[in-house]
Amino acid sequence: MNILVTGGAGYVGSHACRVLARAGHEVWIYDNLSRGHAAAALPGRLIVGELADRKFLTDVLREKQIAAVMHFAAFALVNESVTDPALYYANNVTAALSLLEAMRAAGVSKFIFSSTTATYGEPQQMPIAEDCPQQPINPYGFTKLVIEHALADYACAYDWSYAALRYFNAAGATPEGDLGEDHTPESHLIPIVLQVALGQRDQITIFGDDYPTPDGTCVRDYIHVDDLATAHLKALDKLIPGQGLQLNLGTGRGHSVREVLDACRRATGHPIPEQLGPRRAGDPPVLVADSRRAQRELAWRPQYEDLDSIVATAWNWHRTHPQGYESDSGNSARWA
Repeated sequence: MNILVTGGAGYVGSHACRVLARAGHEVWIYDNLSRGHAAAALPGRLIVGELADRKFLTDVLREKQIAAVMHFAAFALVNESVTDPALYYANNVTAALSLLEAMRAAGVSKFIFSSTTATYGEPQQMPIAEDCPQQPINPYGFTKLVIEHALADYACAYDWSYAALRYFNAAGATPEGDLGEDHTPESHLIPIVLQVALGQRDQITIFGDDYPTPDGTCVRDYIHVDDLATAHLKALDKLIPGQGLQLNLGTGRGHSVREVLDACRRATGHPIPEQLGPRRAGDPPVLVADSRRAQRELAWRPQYEDLDSIVATAWNWHRTHPQGYESDSGNSARWA
């Protein structure tokens, strides 16, 4: 089918575009490139535009005969959402609602939503299942939850079909090494650690080692970005008018900060110096997914189930692209 991918020049979105294209779908990318990269986009398929430009977006949906939308075009830095919530409400809520209304005007009613574990806040049970209370503790998580609620209402009122896919910690890069993670500033642990191995940082700071975990550092569920992309592809076939899917996407295995550091040391052969810092406010000790519903509903399982294989793909990307997509001097990724 013809699919519009908003934010398709970003990290997860670009990987999803590749998976969709290889499955035979006609993919169009809609991105304002404020945080995405033209070099990550499928050649000849990038439409530069704003979600808030409802008329232009409606025209695109009609002209390209779009049948479904995958929405990745959200801001996703927790700390930034706390210091500048207006930015997050404008982009993650107001602009997203503009997209939904453009879809209504164009008669498009299939929607795959890039949601997040941040909608759960600080859950009291582990692993986290989809029926765990959603009580976000920052504007980022709340803005994602607002759109989840909007989609449920649209499904009920307008017979839409949707899937809200709640990610845990996206990580890794394509095995080919030509699509990967390139954020400014970088906020994810694995690329930050690999920047130390590249000499771009002096050391890594561990924020607290007194958590109630086996080694005292925070534990997270790292899922490979291609596994996330595959789940989006499979969700397309499970959409039912008037209904929505809410699914956690993770491996069900948690890894501590120290385990991530050790995996990066094994992958790079670099000692990766560390220093201990204070805890960060709002960091839950453990966040691990119960993704059995996604495995059952989508007939999906993560292919990268161990941390070393995820880190190896990330290192392959970062060592060949030390300056991100600028390392390619503007050349596009290989999309064959």
